[in-house]
Amino acid sequence: QVQLVESGGGLVQPGGSLRLSCAASGSIFSIYAMGWYRQAPGKQRELVATITSGGSTNYADSVKGRFTISRDNAKITVYLQMNSLKPEDTAVYYCNAAPDYPAFHWGQGTQVTVSS
Repeated sequence: QVQLVESGGGLVQPGGSLRLSCAASGSIFSIYAMGWYRQAPGKQRELVATITSGGSTNYADSVKGRFTISRDNAKITVYLQMNSLKPEDTAVYYCNAAPDYPAFHWGQGTQVTVSS
């Protein structure tokens, strides 16, 4: 069973940047498309970005041009570079398999708070 551990969140001012990391265990990771998701208070979890095993990416319209997803299969890690952060980006961020793949057990996530 793949385990996922997210890190890199924190408090940042509007316009700032953060880089999230998702460390996974298990060799199956390398053949899965992966995604970053987020859940704001009182809202449903939403998909933010996905990346295939070959590196093709897709983004939600709300983060396009500001966020970049990447992966290092050798390190079994997925990253989310977040620039030009806005207060509406405040949420708990999670990584998991992309929607077309069986989900792994959800990790604890990492809190991102954008506030002045």
